[in-house]
Amino acid sequence: MFQAKALLKVGCCGFSAAHSKYAGLFPVVEVQQTFYQPPMLKTLQRWRAEMPPEFEFTLKAWQLITHEAHSQTYKRLKLSLSDEQHRQAGSFKDSSLVWQAWETTLECAGALAARRVLFQCPAGFKPTETNLARLRHFFKTAARANLQFLWEPRGDWPDELIGQLCRELELVHAVDPFIRPTLTPEFIYYRLHGGEGFKHVYTDAELQTLLKGLPPNHPAYIMFNNIEMLNDAQRFTQLVAGPEARKGGSGML
Repeated sequence: MFQAKALLKVGCCGFSAAHSKYAGLFPVVEVQQTFYQPPMLKTLQRWRAEMPPEFEFTLKAWQLITHEAHSQTYKRLKLSLSDEQHRQAGSFKDSSLVWQAWETTLECAGALAARRVLFQCPAGFKPTETNLARLRHFFKTAARANLQFLWEPRGDWPDELIGQLCRELELVHAVDPFIRPTLTPEFIYYRLHGGEGFKHVYTDAELQTLLKGLPPNHPAYIMFNNIEMLNDAQRFTQLVAGPEARKGGSGML
């Protein structure tokens, strides 16, 4: 079982409660708005200022980097794209639009004082020669600014290839552990989507299995992203804290 609680952070993919309430429950949040349409920097700076100094933000990279313009997620994009920009979008293309989107993502990370950026790929981004070349070029070229890059491939990616790319490109394999194992167990970043369906509520047995499966003495981020993320994340926090904390009250890490 995971022993070093100081290395474990539990949170949600998105603010699932008012900011002040959320900050009293969890030490970290994964910002989702930066994926769909990045907010104004002054908005992100305000979020940073209103949270405790030790509170951590992670964020999703703008979809213009990872998702092509036919993606359903573009329905939430407020930016109007030209025909040429539609062709330039997504799949880590070496295009002016993708690099502008990365600059915007970097600015968002700076406003939030974030240390980690998640690149979530669509299932349609498959391990073709073209996509592998684009992926390698992007991650070898992108200015990191001391950020840790988290990569969530979806679809049919062989484990051996994922592991190789994570080592080569210095990426953390972000994953739902109920779907597949992480290939970078030295740093855990779990995104719990509800297994095969976001409406799933995690059972006590599943949360126990999750806790017991964490490698000891390694950093671990457990980020809930199912419909009951707030309640499930609180239940898992209480489980980590143990029975004495449940009797005593807060269950805070």
